[in-house]
Amino acid sequence: MRQPRDSGYWYPSEDEVWGGVDVLNALRRYRAAEVAMRRRTRSSMGMGETDLAALRFLLEAQARDRSVSPKQLAVHLGISSASTTTLVDRLVRSGHVERTRHASDGRAIILKATETSDSEVRSTMGEMHKRMIEVTGDLPPADAAVISAFLERMTSAIDGDSKRADLGRVQGSEFP
Repeated sequence: MRQPRDSGYWYPSEDEVWGGVDVLNALRRYRAAEVAMRRRTRSSMGMGETDLAALRFLLEAQARDRSVSPKQLAVHLGISSASTTTLVDRLVRSGHVERTRHASDGRAIILKATETSDSEVRSTMGEMHKRMIEVTGDLPPADAAVISAFLERMTSAIDGDSKRADLGRVQGSEFP
Protein backbone atom coordinates (compact mmCIF):
# COMPACT_ATOMS: atom_id res chain seq x y z
CA MET A 1 0.00 0.00 0.00
CA ARG A 2 1.28 3.43 -0.94
CA GLN A 3 2.10 5.98 1.69
CA PRO A 4 0.21 9.26 1.39
CA ARG A 5 2.41 12.02 0.00
CA ASP A 6 2.07 15.49 -1.31
CA SER A 7 1.24 15.44 -5.01
CA GLY A 8 1.71 19.14 -5.54
CA TYR A 9 -0.98 21.74 -5.30
CA TRP A 10 -2.25 21.39 -8.85
CA TYR A 11 -2.38 17.61 -9.12
CA PRO A 12 -5.14 15.45 -7.66
CA SER A 13 -4.12 13.05 -4.89
CA GLU A 14 -6.16 9.97 -5.89
CA ASP A 15 -4.24 6.68 -5.90
CA GLU A 16 -4.87 6.03 -9.59
CA VAL A 17 -2.86 9.09 -10.69
CA TRP A 18 0.19 8.67 -8.42
CA GLY A 19 2.42 7.32 -11.20
CA GLY A 20 1.39 10.15 -13.47
CA VAL A 21 1.99 12.71 -10.74
CA ASP A 22 5.45 11.24 -10.14
CA VAL A 23 6.23 11.70 -13.84
CA LEU A 24 4.86 15.25 -13.91
CA ASN A 25 6.87 16.17 -10.82
CA ALA A 26 10.01 14.68 -12.40
CA LEU A 27 9.35 16.71 -15.56
CA ARG A 28 8.91 19.83 -13.46
CA ARG A 29 12.24 19.19 -11.66
CA TYR A 30 13.95 18.57 -15.02
CA ARG A 31 12.53 21.81 -16.42
CA ALA A 32 13.69 23.75 -13.37
CA ALA A 33 17.19 22.27 -13.75
CA GLU A 34 17.21 23.16 -17.45
CA VAL A 35 16.08 26.73 -16.77
CA ALA A 36 18.83 27.10 -14.14
CA MET A 37 21.42 25.69 -16.58
CA ARG A 38 20.35 28.16 -19.28
CA ARG A 39 20.54 31.01 -16.75
CA ARG A 40 24.11 29.97 -15.83
CA THR A 41 25.02 29.72 -19.53
CA ARG A 42 23.59 33.16 -20.33
CA SER A 43 25.39 34.62 -17.34
CA SER A 44 28.75 33.08 -18.23
CA MET A 45 28.39 34.28 -21.84
CA GLY A 46 27.07 37.71 -20.85
CA MET A 47 23.89 37.27 -22.89
CA GLY A 48 20.17 37.59 -22.48
CA GLU A 49 17.70 34.80 -23.15
CA THR A 50 16.79 36.02 -26.64
CA ASP A 51 20.46 36.52 -27.52
CA LEU A 52 21.28 32.92 -26.60
CA ALA A 53 18.19 31.62 -28.44
CA ALA A 54 19.26 33.53 -31.56
CA LEU A 55 22.79 32.21 -31.33
CA ARG A 56 21.57 28.65 -30.85
CA PHE A 57 19.28 29.00 -33.91
CA LEU A 58 22.14 30.33 -36.05
CA LEU A 59 24.52 27.59 -34.93
CA GLU A 60 21.93 24.88 -35.66
CA ALA A 61 21.27 26.36 -39.11
CA GLN A 62 24.99 26.48 -39.88
CA ALA A 63 25.40 22.87 -38.77
CA ARG A 64 22.74 21.98 -41.37
CA ASP A 65 24.40 24.21 -43.98
CA ARG A 66 21.41 26.58 -44.09
CA SER A 67 21.61 30.33 -44.25
CA VAL A 68 19.47 32.57 -42.04
CA SER A 69 18.16 36.01 -42.93
CA PRO A 70 17.23 38.58 -40.30
CA LYS A 71 13.57 38.01 -41.20
CA GLN A 72 13.88 34.24 -40.62
CA LEU A 73 15.50 34.93 -37.26
CA ALA A 74 12.68 37.32 -36.33
CA VAL A 75 10.04 34.74 -37.24
CA HIS A 76 11.83 32.01 -35.29
CA LEU A 77 12.16 34.19 -32.19
CA GLY A 78 8.70 35.75 -32.57
CA ILE A 79 10.03 39.30 -32.37
CA SER A 80 9.61 42.40 -34.53
CA SER A 81 12.04 43.42 -37.25
CA ALA A 82 13.07 46.44 -35.15
CA SER A 83 13.83 44.17 -32.17
CA THR A 84 15.73 41.83 -34.49
CA THR A 85 17.88 44.70 -35.76
CA THR A 86 18.70 45.70 -32.17
CA LEU A 87 19.45 42.08 -31.26
CA VAL A 88 21.68 41.50 -34.29
CA ASP A 89 23.52 44.80 -33.71
CA ARG A 90 24.21 43.71 -30.13
CA LEU A 91 25.43 40.24 -31.20
CA VAL A 92 27.64 41.75 -33.90
CA ARG A 93 29.17 44.21 -31.40
CA SER A 94 29.87 41.36 -28.95
CA GLY A 95 31.59 39.33 -31.69
CA HIS A 96 29.05 36.49 -31.65
CA VAL A 97 27.43 37.14 -35.05
CA GLU A 98 28.46 38.60 -38.36
CA ARG A 99 26.39 39.93 -41.24
CA THR A 100 27.40 38.76 -44.71
CA ARG A 101 26.00 39.26 -48.18
CA HIS A 102 23.99 36.44 -49.71
CA ALA A 103 26.07 34.57 -52.31
CA SER A 104 23.51 34.83 -55.13
CA ASP A 105 21.69 38.03 -54.09
CA GLY A 106 24.19 40.69 -53.08
CA ARG A 107 21.39 42.84 -51.64
CA ALA A 108 20.29 40.21 -49.13
CA ILE A 109 21.91 39.89 -45.70
CA ILE A 110 22.75 36.54 -44.12
CA LEU A 111 23.51 36.13 -40.43
CA LYS A 112 26.24 33.79 -39.24
CA ALA A 113 27.47 32.85 -35.81
CA THR A 114 31.21 33.42 -35.55
CA GLU A 115 33.68 30.62 -34.94
CA THR A 116 34.44 32.22 -31.59
CA SER A 117 30.80 31.97 -30.50
CA ASP A 118 30.62 28.34 -31.65
CA SER A 119 33.72 27.56 -29.54
CA GLU A 120 32.32 29.50 -26.58
CA VAL A 121 29.00 27.64 -26.68
CA ARG A 122 30.77 24.29 -26.99
CA SER A 123 33.09 25.02 -24.07
CA THR A 124 30.25 26.38 -21.93
CA MET A 125 27.76 23.59 -22.63
CA GLY A 126 29.91 20.73 -23.88
CA GLU A 127 30.43 18.94 -20.58
CA MET A 128 26.73 19.12 -19.70
CA HIS A 129 25.76 17.80 -23.15
CA LYS A 130 28.27 14.96 -22.72
CA ARG A 131 26.63 13.95 -19.42
CA MET A 132 23.17 14.09 -21.02
CA ILE A 133 24.29 11.89 -23.92
CA GLU A 134 25.76 9.38 -21.45
CA VAL A 135 22.40 9.15 -19.67
CA THR A 136 20.41 8.72 -22.89
CA GLY A 137 23.02 6.32 -24.30
CA ASP A 138 22.21 3.89 -21.49
CA LEU A 139 18.58 3.60 -22.62
CA PRO A 140 17.52 0.47 -24.48
CA PRO A 141 16.16 1.48 -27.92
CA ALA A 142 12.59 0.43 -27.03
CA ASP A 143 12.65 2.59 -23.88
CA ALA A 144 14.08 5.52 -25.83
CA ALA A 145 11.23 5.22 -28.35
CA VAL A 146 8.60 5.18 -25.59
CA ILE A 147 10.16 8.14 -23.80
CA SER A 148 10.50 10.13 -27.03
CA ALA A 149 6.88 9.45 -27.94
CA PHE A 150 5.76 10.38 -24.42
CA LEU A 151 7.66 13.67 -24.54
CA GLU A 152 6.20 14.48 -27.97
CA ARG A 153 2.72 13.86 -26.58
CA MET A 154 3.47 16.02 -23.54
CA THR A 155 4.69 18.79 -25.83
CA SER A 156 1.45 18.53 -27.77
CA ALA A 157 -0.60 18.56 -24.57
CA ILE A 158 1.17 21.72 -23.41
CA ASP A 159 0.79 23.31 -26.86
CA GLY A 160 -2.90 22.34 -26.85
CA ASP A 161 -2.51 20.35 -30.07
CA SER A 162 -4.68 17.28 -29.50
CA LYS A 163 -4.37 16.12 -33.13
CA ARG A 164 -0.58 15.99 -32.89
CA ALA A 165 -0.71 14.31 -29.47
CA ASP A 166 -1.86 11.06 -31.08
CA LEU A 167 1.12 11.08 -33.47
CA GLY A 168 3.51 10.57 -30.58
CA ARG A 169 2.11 7.18 -29.63
CA VAL A 170 4.44 4.21 -29.95
CA GLN A 171 2.99 1.04 -31.38
CA GLY A 172 2.63 -1.48 -28.57
CA SER A 173 3.59 0.94 -25.80
CA GLU A 174 2.00 0.58 -22.42
CA PHE A 175 0.85 4.15 -22.02
CA PRO A 176 -2.32 5.41 -23.72
